[in-house]
Amino acid sequence: MARADAKTTVLADGLRYKSKVSGSPFVASASFGAATMSCFMCGKHRPRSQMGTRKVLGKSHAVCAPSCKALDEASS
Repeated sequence: MARADAKTTVLADGLRYKSKVSGSPFVASASFGAATMSCFMCGKHRPRSQMGTRKVLGKSHAVCAPSCKALDEASS
């Protein structure tokens, strides 16, 4: 599978940087409760209000609550 060519810019000092949009797709908001987290099971970012904790391999991890499949069906 071939990768798409990234646009680059050569600066006056000869350094080359990939041009991209600055910032993160996961914008941090002013309130901590509105932030997103990634699910340990499916890897999707969801609001903290849709997350729960589950013990996996002896440690507590953030996972989709009630389940990843239920939240995917609800959002469709």
